[in-house]
Amino acid sequence: MPLINRVRSCRRAVAAAAVATAVITPLLASSTASAAPRAVTLPPVHADFDYQIGEPYTPPAGVQVVSRDHTAAPAAGLYNICYVNAFQAQPGAENEWGDLLLRDANGDIVYDDGWGEAVLDIRTDAKRQRIAAKVNSWIDTCASKGFNAVEPDNLDTFDRFDLISEANAKAFVKLLSQHAHDKGLAIAQKNTANFSTEHTETGLDFAIAEECGEWDECGDYTEGFGDNVIVIEYKEKYFKETCAGFGDRLSVVLRDVDVTTPGNSAYVRKTC
Repeated sequence: MPLINRVRSCRRAVAAAAVATAVITPLLASSTASAAPRAVTLPPVHADFDYQIGEPYTPPAGVQVVSRDHTAAPAAGLYNICYVNAFQAQPGAENEWGDLLLRDANGDIVYDDGWGEAVLDIRTDAKRQRIAAKVNSWIDTCASKGFNAVEPDNLDTFDRFDLISEANAKAFVKLLSQHAHDKGLAIAQKNTANFSTEHTETGLDFAIAEECGEWDECGDYTEGFGDNVIVIEYKEKYFKETCAGFGDRLSVVLRDVDVTTPGNSAYVRKTC
């Protein structure tokens, strides 16, 4: 499992003519027996990608695909992916979630201590529906701003907290996938390599994989998504290895772990 499926607390393209269009069959709404296929646009494969979920800035020359937080505006003329923290609460936002926060046997809120984020309780259908309503409102914002896709983060929370099951995660992300497709947005599988061949259960369209080179998982993503995989590495060694193995097929970028902006002393961005 990647160490970095984040950066959460500080992070959060109008498609180019070359962008490929894929027909995605929407998930069935609970109130209908069937739904007509809806066309959504996937990111162009092997495109120059920039990860800007910390703070937006003018994309470097040649960039075709950008991921930005849902609070930001999309980058004009590019394929834009909209980041939402879907499975955990932003630091300090616990009061916004009330009884939807996960609690342990002692009644204490369960936190992702690495990022100071409370985990959301997706264990029952009733709570999943309520949490999805809030996250889907962010997806509505993404659509209204002109984003092309959505990136719901922390899908792998179940893999780090035993109180949540894999089935819980699949059921919840399927609600988000349905809503994204209803809004004409593609939806990314963020990390969680073992879900890559399980599209029927998740409804996810392409992958955004952090550190798949470091964890030797890039092939797991391509097994399910082909070349529709965007890779972010945070260490030079694994970036070079990923470029050597997948740089002729996938979008691969090296970024600093805090995804800072140009001019910051920590800023790093390289492509294959």
